[in-house]
Amino acid sequence: MSSRTNPKVAVLLGGQSAEREVSLSSGAECAEALRGEGYDVVELDAGPDVAARLIELAPDVVFNALHGRWGEDGCVQGVLEWLQIPYTHSGVLASALAMDKEKSKAAYVAAGLPIVPSILASADDVRARHVMQPPYVVKPFNEGSSVGIYIVHEDANGPPQLADTMPDVVMVEAFAAGRELTTTVLEDRALGVTDIITDGWYDYHAKYAEGGSRHVIPADIPEEITAACNDYALRAHVALGCRGLTRTDFRWDETRGLDGLILLETNTQPGMTPTSLAPEQAAHAGMDFGKLCRWIVEDASCPR
Repeated sequence: MSSRTNPKVAVLLGGQSAEREVSLSSGAECAEALRGEGYDVVELDAGPDVAARLIELAPDVVFNALHGRWGEDGCVQGVLEWLQIPYTHSGVLASALAMDKEKSKAAYVAAGLPIVPSILASADDVRARHVMQPPYVVKPFNEGSSVGIYIVHEDANGPPQLADTMPDVVMVEAFAAGRELTTTVLEDRALGVTDIITDGWYDYHAKYAEGGSRHVIPADIPEEITAACNDYALRAHVALGCRGLTRTDFRWDETRGLDGLILLETNTQPGMTPTSLAPEQAAHAGMDFGKLCRWIVEDASCPR
C-alpha cells in the first residue's frame, strides 16, 4: 500500500450478484467510516468494466465490500491480482474454496472439523423425489447470505418445488437442529461468539431486514462451547487459506453438548454495516467500526 498520509481507497460495492443490495449498504457504510479515518475514498459499483475503472482510478488499495458471486468467489480477486492492486479480505483460492460449499466441507473434514452429511444433486431430481431422508435443507452450493434456502421438514408431503432461478445442481444437506451461533476471525484472533435469535430460519430476511433477528453477544452458552466455536472458526479460517476478516457460522444442539456443535460455513466477505455480526463482535472486543475498517485496509496486500 502507498506510504501517502491519506492513501486512496477504492471501495468495491454493489456488483452483479443476488446480494447486490446488501453490498451497496455494506460498501457505503465502510466508505463513510474510512473517510472518518482520514482516507481518500472513492466508491466503485463493480460492473463489467471494473478493471478499466480501477486502472483509471489508480487506487492505492481496494476495499472489497462485494458479497456473493463474482465478488466473493475469487473472480474479482483474480482481477485485482492481475492489476497488482493491494486488496482486502481473502485471496483467489480461499475465496473460491469458501464459496463452493462442497469443496469447503472437504477442507473442514480434512481439518477434523464437524459438519453435517450432504450431497450434490440435480435440481430436477430434488423436485421429483426426496433425495435424502427428511428433514433436510436444499441450497445453491455457491451462493451466500442464505439465498435460495429450502427447508424440507420431517412431515413434508413431498419434495420441495424449487424456483426456476435455482442452479441446475444444488446441495442437499441434513438438517442441523439447534441454536445459530457465529464467530468472527481477524487473521489469527477469534473475537467471540454471538447467539442469533430469530422466530424461524436465519434466512436472507432475518439477516438483513429491520428486526429480522436479535444478536446476543457474548452468547449465553457454556464456556466449553464458546471455546470450541473460537477454535473451530480459527481452524476453518486456516484450512481454507483465508486472510483478514472472516465469519464462521454454526448450529448447536444444546441437548447433545459439544457433540451437537456443527460448522455450517465460512464467510470470506461478511456483512459490513455497523450492526452486522462481524462489526458487532469487533466492537464488543474493543474495536469500533472505524478502527475495524482501518484494520482491514492496513491488512491489504497483493498477492493475497
